[in-house]
Amino acid sequence: MLLHLSTWPEVETYLNHSSGLILPIGSTEQHGPTGLIGTDAICAEAIARGVGEATQALVAPTINVGMALHHTAFPGSISLRPSTLMLVIRDYLTSLARAGFTKFFFINGHGGNMATLKAAFSETYAVLADLNLPNSDRVQCRLANWFMCGSVYQLAKELYGNQEGSHATPSEVALTQYVYPEAIKQAELSPEVASGHPIYGAADFRRRYPDGRMGSNPALATPEHGKQFYERAVKELSSSYLEFLAQD
Repeated sequence: MLLHLSTWPEVETYLNHSSGLILPIGSTEQHGPTGLIGTDAICAEAIARGVGEATQALVAPTINVGMALHHTAFPGSISLRPSTLMLVIRDYLTSLARAGFTKFFFINGHGGNMATLKAAFSETYAVLADLNLPNSDRVQCRLANWFMCGSVYQLAKELYGNQEGSHATPSEVALTQYVYPEAIKQAELSPEVASGHPIYGAADFRRRYPDGRMGSNPALATPEHGKQFYERAVKELSSSYLEFLAQD
């Protein structure tokens, strides 16, 4: 059940039996010469919808733009500042908490969002307490990074070994190929790919990682691999969501 394709009476009915909501969040940023700029949001949304179907949970609209300032030297990348993203998350959750939601399960597709999301959760708890909303003390947020699922990590290592890398990875590219086979891109990739450098600002990032990849070889990706990653992530995160929902 998708929130944006529901009516308010349908959401009100849903809240009579569940206060849980799945929120996909990603990023709009470069993913190397063959990776789609929307990769992180595409992956998070597809998996979130799969988890929603498996668990009969309501799924919120995808937050497509995240914290990706270090990618903005590459054309097409869009970023929010950490402070802006924190406010966005706070306002999302405050609105939803007013309606009666208390269990927020974020399925995240971008590593750069993680620190900001955790800070936003803490900020939101404080704001809700100050507003003294009903059940504000019962609001809980959980961050679930699909790419860190144990079963996903294991499969990536089996398929790609050390060529998985840490950005523009074959695993995430494979998942987008599965979701959007009509948008598969081809490009010549240098066998030499930068890795291991610290992340600072956007210009420094592009200088250290000139084609946008971080130790990865996305040429190894296939739609068939993507289907496997999708199924594993949906299965693992469905269990995680139901466990989260059952916790007091």
